[in-house]
Amino acid sequence: MRLLSLFLVTILSVSVFAAKVGEKAPEFSLVDHNGKAHKLADFKGKYVVLEWFNHECPFVKKHYSVGNMQKLQKEYTGKNVVWLSIISSAKGKQGHLTAEQAKAKYKELGMAATAILLDESGAAGKAYSAKVTPHMYVINPEGVLVYNGAIDSNDSSDSKDIATSTNYVTDALTASLKGEKIKMAQSKPYGCGVKY
Repeated sequence: MRLLSLFLVTILSVSVFAAKVGEKAPEFSLVDHNGKAHKLADFKGKYVVLEWFNHECPFVKKHYSVGNMQKLQKEYTGKNVVWLSIISSAKGKQGHLTAEQAKAKYKELGMAATAILLDESGAAGKAYSAKVTPHMYVINPEGVLVYNGAIDSNDSSDSKDIATSTNYVTDALTASLKGEKIKMAQSKPYGCGVKY
């Protein structure tokens, strides 16, 4: 009975804090690859992209190996959008990086994200119900989640499919920055399971 109660409390706490489109995005406080602390509240008044990241995942490699994710990061940070790549892999699990390793990976991949945030405890990932890498979220300047799901419409791990895919993150940001309604505010995320 005690185990069942604990199980139900866990389910309730996850569902209560799960990020939902149209609702306030869950707050978090994480340290980045340079040792600087960031809170979501620090970026009030700006659009924020959250990208769950695992450099060893083939679905993440799909976008990084051909510079697709870096191109998006550069384009949108150039438009004053904050782009946060979050690593929720636990210590000893695939994709886990220390701050020093994350700094080296940022340079090696030519990333243009605002920061890589380290979520070793998995608290931020669980608050957002981040299921896979890359699971993508877009938050508006009022702190409301306006997109939750896959990066694009093709769930393959082949980078050749990027050109013929609809990029949901691009669509969400383009519409939002123009003050238009997002056509696809939610989609089924695809990728490797987050290694909590």
